[in-house]
Amino acid sequence: MRYYLIAGEASGDLHASNLMKELKKKDPSAIFRCWGGDMMQQQGGELVRHYRDLAFMGFLEVVTHLKEIMGNLKVCEKDLLNFAPDVLILVDYPGFNLRIAGFAHKHGIRVFYYISPQLWAWRSSRVKLIKKFVEHMFVILPFEKEFYVGYDYPVDFVGHPLLDVINEKMPLQSKDEFLSTNGLSGDPIIALLPGSRKMEINKILRIMISMVPHFNGYQFVVAAAPSIPENFYNEIIKGTSVKILKNQTYDLLKHSIATLVTSGTATLESALMGVPQVVCYKGNFISFAIAKKIVHVSHISLVNLIAGKSIVKELIQQNLTVANLIEELNIILYNSEIQDRIMENYKQLVKLLGGEGASERTAALIIQYLSKN
Repeated sequence: MRYYLIAGEASGDLHASNLMKELKKKDPSAIFRCWGGDMMQQQGGELVRHYRDLAFMGFLEVVTHLKEIMGNLKVCEKDLLNFAPDVLILVDYPGFNLRIAGFAHKHGIRVFYYISPQLWAWRSSRVKLIKKFVEHMFVILPFEKEFYVGYDYPVDFVGHPLLDVINEKMPLQSKDEFLSTNGLSGDPIIALLPGSRKMEINKILRIMISMVPHFNGYQFVVAAAPSIPENFYNEIIKGTSVKILKNQTYDLLKHSIATLVTSGTATLESALMGVPQVVCYKGNFISFAIAKKIVHVSHISLVNLIAGKSIVKELIQQNLTVANLIEELNIILYNSEIQDRIMENYKQLVKLLGGEGASERTAALIIQYLSKN
């Protein structure tokens, strides 16, 4: 069968690539065309656009790049019709994907959605579009199934694919091998995960490295996003002792005693790797002010959202300061009671996520639903 997939950011590229791998096992003749990244391309997808050219974060950024976004939509619509897939599989990225869903539905192309947009946080009115255009939705967060039931729209909860990703990466490098390979000392490591987009990295990493001089006896290492050039990071960290590592995030987390992490999938990765964390986020002032009025969630990190309570500290917008980072990092480094509480909550989090096998379960359901018609 012919599959057309669209993912608009790094995490979408990761999870879509694993889905493609499982689809190939069940459908050896599978042909893939995609919008995504390197990992989808490595699974045999013919890449139309890379997500690095699609990721615009925040309301202001979207407005200023509106012409480019509309141009991408036109390219995608034309390409979709030319490819004539058996199914269009959308991966999160709702602003773009819901428009394409409507177009595909209008032209008789079946539409499946893997990894629901966060409609439970804001713009729940978009559920109407999902019900109208999307034939099957596969959700990865446990509370999302109940959310959609409230709108009389049945979905499949398949579990979170990160459980598979982390399990697949094990075993990782030993600590001695990791340190020697990357020229690191034996000092305890604190990982810095400042996001995957240039705008957020530029804001957040500068704040993170400003508190480095306050922690003697530790080494700070940045997990670089694969799509961002290393010289972009070097401009920010120059004159500091901070190191940069690329394509080694899980090795870095495994051997770190704490992490400062930008909200997003990385918060969940840190939790599943068992690393105490402080969640950091700071965006464009105007975009954040607008978001604050229309986004209705009690937490910003996936870890706290899934748990339904605050199990890791979140420093958001004006609260993300050097002084606050120093205070919170000291707490997770030296307060054993807090450390134990975080670890216990991490264990409960794993149970909520549905177990390993999300990609395989999703691929099986996709093949099953396609074979029905």
